[in-house]
Amino acid sequence: MSLIFAMMVFSFVMSISPGPVNIIIVSSSINNGFKASFPFLSGATIGFTCLLAFIAFGFINMIEEFPSIFSYLSVLGSVFIAYMGFKILSSKATVQIDNNKNSPKFYEGFILQWLNPKAWMACVSGVSMFSSSSYNLMLFILIYFIICYMSLSFWGLLGQKITILFNSEFKLKVLNTIMGLSLIVIAVYLLVVNLK
Repeated sequence: MSLIFAMMVFSFVMSISPGPVNIIIVSSSINNGFKASFPFLSGATIGFTCLLAFIAFGFINMIEEFPSIFSYLSVLGSVFIAYMGFKILSSKATVQIDNNKNSPKFYEGFILQWLNPKAWMACVSGVSMFSSSSYNLMLFILIYFIICYMSLSFWGLLGQKITILFNSEFKLKVLNTIMGLSLIVIAVYLLVVNLK
């Protein structure tokens, strides 16, 4: 029982803590509504779960043999995060909820998790902690999937609820600028740290 609790706590802390995916979900929900953001949210959850399973069942050995793989992933991830930041930064600020055009897509959420250094660190750390048996790994993946979906949904619902605060095009443009620039700064930081 304590193992399950540890898996739940680890999954919750890693999923709920702010990162590129959470920033995109909040921004998308504010601009496009929760429903339009749900495909991205689902892609991010499923993408992360696939990454976790991939690492859990074999890839972790490859990581140990080729540790420089993280450098390459960090560069690709930084570029993709900057791209998503630019999309938010350049999106049209409209008070009317737009349920289609500018909302991030399922495949973008899926890809982002595979290029997100935070996701890789969470997967490698979790697999290292809970890999005492195949059963434990399967249980960990299932728990993480459920908690990740709930945590990302929380961010999406939070974004939709705080639209009350962003009731003018000017306020939305300021928010989009802050969110987009935040992602670009995160991307540059990750790139600089990993190229040292």
